[in-house]
Parts: sequence; structure tokens; C-alpha cells
Amino acid sequence: MLSEQILSRAIRTMSKQQLKLMPPGQTHMPPPESGKIYTLYMHVPFCERLCPYCSFNRYPFKEEVAAGYFTNLRKEMLMLKERGYDFESIYIGGGTPTVMIDELCETIDLARKSFTIGEVSTETNPNHLTKPYLEKLQGRVQRLSVGVQSFDDTLLKQMDRYEKYGSGQEIIARIAEALPYFEALNVDMIFNFPSQTEEVLQKDVEGIVQSGCEQVTYHPLHMSSATKRQMTATLGKMDYGRERRFYQIIDETLAGGDDPLFRRRSVCAFDRIDPDEQIDQSIETIRAISHEEYPAIGSGAVTHLQGCVYVNNFGIDEYNAAIEAGRMSLMGRTVLHKRNLMRHRFMMQLYNLRLDKVQFQEDFGCSIEAGLSLEMAFMRLHKAFEVDNEDELIPTPAGRYLIHVMYREFLTGLNSLRNQARDTLTGVERELLFGEGKPAQ
Repeated sequence: MLSEQILSRAIRTMSKQQLKLMPPGQTHMPPPESGKIYTLYMHVPFCERLCPYCSFNRYPFKEEVAAGYFTNLRKEMLMLKERGYDFESIYIGGGTPTVMIDELCETIDLARKSFTIGEVSTETNPNHLTKPYLEKLQGRVQRLSVGVQSFDDTLLKQMDRYEKYGSGQEIIARIAEALPYFEALNVDMIFNFPSQTEEVLQKDVEGIVQSGCEQVTYHPLHMSSATKRQMTATLGKMDYGRERRFYQIIDETLAGGDDPLFRRRSVCAFDRIDPDEQIDQSIETIRAISHEEYPAIGSGAVTHLQGCVYVNNFGIDEYNAAIEAGRMSLMGRTVLHKRNLMRHRFMMQLYNLRLDKVQFQEDFGCSIEAGLSLEMAFMRLHKAFEVDNEDELIPTPAGRYLIHVMYREFLTGLNSLRNQARDTLTGVERELLFGEGKPAQ
């Protein structure tokens, strides 16, 4: 539709203009702001298989490299404690954080001793949903997020995941077995694969219901310039024209109707409704980027603090050298001006289904109508708000999809930062590797 095309182009143009890395000009992150509550993001870049659509910082797993990396990740975490940070929650992403389970557990244990941690979330892959892994994670991790992407065997083979992680039905069975070990088990899915049909998507959603998982997060497939060639070769050419229909299938099947099985937590995340039990609202979808400001540690991690975005070194050797020299591994930053910060607030709070106008006025010194007049006019023109009063904004179904488009383009913009950081590397590290660690052809 024309509205989403206009929105996509506008955000892409803004990202190109604003997300440009400069030298960081400092060796450590800024200290915390008094009274602010933070979540910590940790990045573990190692994977046993490297997927063709992923542009995050990731490397083929080698035990001797990963062991030293975890040691330095813990050192970097303690640097934040020395800066005065405390954390109520941690999100550990990757890569595959569970690739060295004992190192991960040691890192979580140190975090709990060092900070006031209420909950820990970590990502994993389906082949780690086995008793030896689950027993070590139980009690340490409250929320496990499993990267499934699809239950369709043909898509799993296209993504080079079938051989390593098993068939869709095998994965569903493993999810069901893992449920008792955690307060919440989230399944990460991707939609709008080029070869995905409406029927295949519908079966994926049915697989979510069958698995028994408490949460599901659907991510739109999006490509960066670094992944475009490999994605097209393995998955096919992207078609954004049908994305709206695919989004509607997911939203309506999970949370639509008079007696839904799930409730919306955000635009693309859903909680299963248990009619016999009060849902624990403290176990949330804690993607680091869902928090407006957060420190992030690890090679290739992206931090958002005090109006700046910082990017850590992508090279493992460079990352290790910085930490071992007693400094943080900052390789670049970009400064976000007030209008960009207002846009970020606009997108993130609406992504989480409610924007607080009063808080916006207090934080930015102007109303949202004054600060973002064009954005508000565009959204109102397209009937994006179900509630639009002096206190809050709550999106309509049409508004949720437009916010989804914003979020997709936001993720693409973050990919451009990663590409800029990767371009500073030399040799094979500069290439985005795939499969068992071979450069794209």
C-alpha cells in the first residue's frame, strides 16, 4: 500500500542521514543517570550454523575462541558495575548464548552476585532444548527464547537449519518438553519468507498453538545490503507487497475474535491466555531494543545511552584486546538529536501498544503534537489511533501494522550501523559468513 511505502522510504532516508558512525571519543560508556532503571544486553556472537538472513555480529563456533571471549564478557560486565550501574534484568542474545553452557551459567551467576537481577532472559536454538542444558538453565533463567523461525521443513532446509535442528514436528516436541523448566518460554518466528505461502504461515501459527509455548514473537524478514545476495540465493526475492496480509493472519489467528488464545503484548509479541491461572505480568518480552536506553556488552553489541548510540568492535581480537587493556570496546558512536529521540520514543511506546503523552511532555518539554506534527498528522490521516486523548495514544489494527513497518525499517537502520562497523575489519572477518563459516559466493 502507498502509506507503508511512504513510511518505509521516509525512515530509510532518515536512517541514512542520521545513523553514521564517528569515532567514539571515549574509552568507557557514560555513567548511569540517577534513578534510572536499566536492562543489560549481552551479546554472544558464536553459532554452530550461520543463517543466511542474519546480519548480527556472529562467527562460527570454536571452543578455544569462545572460552576466552566469555572471560572478557564478564570483565566488561564488571566495568559497568565500576561505573555505577545496577540492572533489574538481563537479556543475552546472539549468536547462540548457550553454545558453551557452563560459561554462560558462570556469567549469569556473576551477574546475580554483582547486580540486583530480578530476571534473566536468554536466547537458544532448538538443538539445546535437551535435559543437560535445561537442567543447568533452570533457576538461572526465567525466560528462554528459542529461535525457531518456522516449523515448515522446506523453509528449514532453505535456511540450512533442518539438518542441525531437526524437523518442525521434532522442534514442537522439544518445546513442549522444555516448558516446565522456565517461568516463560518464548518462540521466535520469522514471517514473509519469499517462498512462504499463506497456507505455510497458517500452519506455522498452528504449530505455535500446538507447542504450548507461553509467548511468541514474530519478526518480519528484512534484509541488509550485507545479507541481500545470500538471502536471495537461498530464500528467493523479497516481496513486501504481501507482508500486510501475512501480519493480519498472525495477529487475527492468535489474538483476534471473541475467544482468543493469546493476548497482544506488543505489535508482534503475544502471550498465551491461561483461563485458569493469573498471568505473571513481570515476565515480559525483554528485547534489549524494547527499552529506550540500555547498555550493551560484547563484540558487535549496540548501546543506546544519553542520546547516543555506541557500537562495540566487531572483530573478536580487537574486542578482547580492548577489554584486556582495561577499556571498553567502543569503536564508534552516533549522536541522536532531540527530534530523533522523540521519534524513537514514538515508535517504541506505540510498538508496546501505548504511548504516554504526559510522560512525553515531561521528558521533551513539548507535546507530541508540537514535537512530531508531521508524524501525528500522517498517523491520524490513516486512522492509526483507537485512543487519542490528552493522556495517551493506543493504536488501531491499521495503526499496529504501520508501527510494524516503522519497526522493520528501524531494524534495517541498525543493520546499516553494523555494516559500517563490519567495514572497518580486514580479511575474512569482514565477510558475513554462512553455514559452517564460509564467505558468501
